[in-house]
Amino acid sequence: MSFLDKCKEFTAAKEIMELGNYPYFRIISSEQDTEVIVNGKKMLMLGSNSYLGLTNHPRVIEAAQKATKKYGTGCAGSRFLNGTLDIHIELESELAKLVGKDASLVFAAGYMANLGAISAMISKGEYIITDKYDHASILDGCKLSDGKMLRYNHNNIDHLKTVLQKRVNGANSLIVVDGIFSMEGDIADIPNIVKIAKKYDAGIMVDEAHSIGVLNKDGAGATAYFNETENVDLIMGTFSKSLASIGGFIAGSHDLIHFMKHHARSLIFSASLPPASAASVLEALKIMKEEPERIEKLWKNTNYMAKEFKNLGYNTGSSCTPIIPLHVGNMTNAFNIWKQLDNEGVFINPVVPPAVPPNDTLIRTSFMANHTIDQLDIALEKFEKIGKKIGII
Repeated sequence: MSFLDKCKEFTAAKEIMELGNYPYFRIISSEQDTEVIVNGKKMLMLGSNSYLGLTNHPRVIEAAQKATKKYGTGCAGSRFLNGTLDIHIELESELAKLVGKDASLVFAAGYMANLGAISAMISKGEYIITDKYDHASILDGCKLSDGKMLRYNHNNIDHLKTVLQKRVNGANSLIVVDGIFSMEGDIADIPNIVKIAKKYDAGIMVDEAHSIGVLNKDGAGATAYFNETENVDLIMGTFSKSLASIGGFIAGSHDLIHFMKHHARSLIFSASLPPASAASVLEALKIMKEEPERIEKLWKNTNYMAKEFKNLGYNTGSSCTPIIPLHVGNMTNAFNIWKQLDNEGVFINPVVPPAVPPNDTLIRTSFMANHTIDQLDIALEKFEKIGKKIGII
């Protein structure tokens, strides 16, 4: 079979499209806010990762415009060669301060940060130990590495200990874990991971993609939230959630970042972060520092929705963050709920196999600091009506 034949034989998505139940690549023609325009219809957005609601903040937009006027639209090269701007250096300094590390290194995407960091750090004969629910970018970084990936059951410290004890056998190893898990909405048990890592002389990397701007009073993420900054070797973060742009970073010691600059292939062989993106993140960091009430409001909305979903009878699993998944059973339920909520003007994201088991599909909801209680109450009315109609609650 040729690669073109393989493409022709992929019909699963087309079959779903024909049924009118295809929930992906929806076209939004407005700013990413609590309400968006999808196919000409206003919808209440409950599927965005803009946790602090900064993607359309006037100061962030103005910063991007000023940077474009000063530097142009792109860098026309990699950081390694002609693509390092003074604004990149300024951003790296601010990010290092935020997460409490000596230095940081900015990548053009969060995906590329994980890819570059993991593949650079782990060599042949060494091990990467991942949580089974870690993000796909972590798994792809493991594949690009010459090391061997081992996995432990989600947030199961006893299983992590067993993996290190029985399979690593004293070799160099790096435990890589999400700070907040992107589908489940729960938090990694970083304090106990630190204890196990110390016992078996393993390094630790925490992916703070969904926890920057969410955890800790200053938005520094899960590592700072647990006061484990000194005990975590690498901290990764992204700009496409709370920080209102695109890109990612790795933070660590001066020696680690120096090594990364000369070994991370996704940094060396790709173009650098556009000036407007760097400026947007710098301004978002300033706003997050100046307006701590945004994080407080985010948690007020989170706690409200978590409580009300449970009162309605929804199963929210182990979620304890602004990512609140609703466990709805089989795929039919997931697509039915998505379709009916879509008809009612509520934008959510169904999560189906292979991302989850066939009979444990999710409706992934996520919340923003600038959602109003009135908006949340409107959503809850629709979730109650549709959940009862389908028999989920």
